[in-house]
Amino acid sequence: MSDDLLVYINGEFVPEREAKVSVFDHGFLYGDGVFEGIRAYNGRVFRLKEHVDRLYDCAKVIDLQVPISREEFMEAILETLRRNRLRDAYIRPIVSRGVGDLGLDPRKCRKPTVIIITKPWGKLYGDLYEKGLRAVTVTVRRNAIDSLPPNVKSLNYLNNIFAKIEANAKGGDEAIFLDHNGYVSEGSGDNVFVVKNGTVCTPPTLNNLRGITRAATIELIQQLGIEFRETNIGLFDLYSADEIFVTGTAAEIAPITVIDGRTVGDGKPGKLTKKLMEEFRKLTESEGTPVYE
Repeated sequence: MSDDLLVYINGEFVPEREAKVSVFDHGFLYGDGVFEGIRAYNGRVFRLKEHVDRLYDCAKVIDLQVPISREEFMEAILETLRRNRLRDAYIRPIVSRGVGDLGLDPRKCRKPTVIIITKPWGKLYGDLYEKGLRAVTVTVRRNAIDSLPPNVKSLNYLNNIFAKIEANAKGGDEAIFLDHNGYVSEGSGDNVFVVKNGTVCTPPTLNNLRGITRAATIELIQQLGIEFRETNIGLFDLYSADEIFVTGTAAEIAPITVIDGRTVGDGKPGKLTKKLMEEFRKLTESEGTPVYE
């Protein structure tokens, strides 16, 4: 923690050590709120509008009224980066239900809490982008779409934490969820793609998050003229894949070379995966909302 970095809380900028919320905030008590993960590259915020739009969509789904406009929110994100003099950063906007009582009723929370955290950021998986990740499927199932839809990026991430705990116990770098029908859903914090015979496949976004990096990757796949299908994927497809990779804001595009003890392809990051990693790097270098202009 650095006293030099400032956190935005409800319109004010405070040092990290002074950044606090009430113990009666329903975001703390019940995970009642939504958040985003956004990246800035070399002074540009990648797909800022798309991230903020998803934040507001998720807030609407849980009937949470964000107290500032989308334009004001985007400017607050940029200003937080400016005040922290950051060019390459991870950005965490949060909107919680706000302070209420110990009951569940959200009507008791009169004003939502808005927080923006920015931190310097490098590669989430370090040298594993060259070696590949070891992934494991986990016994815990992804939240059911008629219970807590995975498309809501809520503060209640215990489902994901359960998956990460199991992956840690099994020696995996990442967990792969199945849904209650046995279809591949997503990773603990990213979307899943498989490559077979030159075709890239990924599950539809009913049982997984509508990832911003996922969408950018699909755009790249189509621009490169690679055959692409959005279709349900099962364990057979994972175990027999030529390549597997995951996508996410923090992870970017990361190759998986072992799944449940089975070697993927030749055990090295695949040719197509590496091509997409390179194209995504170029995309983040050329696109984004300027912070300092």
